[in-house]
Amino acid sequence: MKKFRGLLFWVLVLLAPFGLPADASAIGKKPEKIREFTITENDTTTYTLKLAFDENDQPSYFFRNIFTPVCLTGECKPVYINFYWDLLGNYTRYDFPPGEVLTKMDHREFKQEDYDKLQDILSRPNSLLKDVAMEDLVGKGTENLADSVDAKAGATLKTVKNEVIDGAVYTCYTLWHIAHGPVVDEMLKITESYKSEPLLHQFLTGTNHFYQYWAMERVIDKSGNVAASFNPDLQQIIRGKNVFTARYALQKLTDAYFFDPNRQIWLWKTYQMAPYPLQLMILKKLTKIPFRAPLAEMTAQDLTKTNSEQFALLLKLLAAQPKLPEKALQTLAAQLAGPNPEYAAEIYRVLKDFRPKNRAVLAKMNAYKIAGRDL
Repeated sequence: MKKFRGLLFWVLVLLAPFGLPADASAIGKKPEKIREFTITENDTTTYTLKLAFDENDQPSYFFRNIFTPVCLTGECKPVYINFYWDLLGNYTRYDFPPGEVLTKMDHREFKQEDYDKLQDILSRPNSLLKDVAMEDLVGKGTENLADSVDAKAGATLKTVKNEVIDGAVYTCYTLWHIAHGPVVDEMLKITESYKSEPLLHQFLTGTNHFYQYWAMERVIDKSGNVAASFNPDLQQIIRGKNVFTARYALQKLTDAYFFDPNRQIWLWKTYQMAPYPLQLMILKKLTKIPFRAPLAEMTAQDLTKTNSEQFALLLKLLAAQPKLPEKALQTLAAQLAGPNPEYAAEIYRVLKDFRPKNRAVLAKMNAYKIAGRDL
């Protein structure tokens, strides 16, 4: 049994962060430094919350060595377990002190599938257990029925059947409320007190999207402006693999951020390599940005290489400009002879509205008109 417990411990250490933010991988390594905080809940419960630091003396994760009685009427089971959270209070995993295991009400030890299910249960911040009271879990007169979801219990227990482990209902309930209880607010306060430029850079450039949202809220002001030192971090997010954080960064940044010609070139290159949903978001952002010459020219060049939805959006962007540079007008005129008559007709309409004076542009427009393609 001791051999099994030791093996279980290392399996949980190595595999427990599944499905969680990648930055949680730091949890499990021996911390360089630990700071302890005494937390008091409801003026009665006091415990120690620990903050681990990395080799750069930056906060890394929170953990707590938990002892809690899990009680039914007339019987309590002591539970020794260690919980780990990221710096924003998101539960990540658990492990045990040496020699400790979990048992069910009939004193049978948890099987591996029970430990796996417990990790799954604890990883759900919006579990149905959130709004359930302990006394709702069993019906009156069934308190000593082996803590089973199959016992003759109330409707509430049947509702949360998939949120608990048969034979360990109270254990699941108690541990979930520890993982997602008032301690989360305490961790947020502590992390806020450690806010610094190095920590914000670390959050923005990592892979934990919770950290990225938190940091963006703090480096982008209410007007959408950002300190120059964080520009590379935000641009990395916009070009990153997470479409949702990229979209959020675009929405938060002021339109004026992209008035600069070099940033417009950068944004256009980002558009070209972005997945389709983000491309549409970038086009939406561009509706509020006056085009500099390089952007207008690049947009005109790629106009007919797009699908019909993108073509309509891009052409609308060009048509909305008060003036287009000569090179962009020439590029548009050259596309009048393209193979797509619908695209050509829309381009011709936009060119007419700009009243170009360039002879080469006028010649291509006249040739298009003579060919009768303007009808």
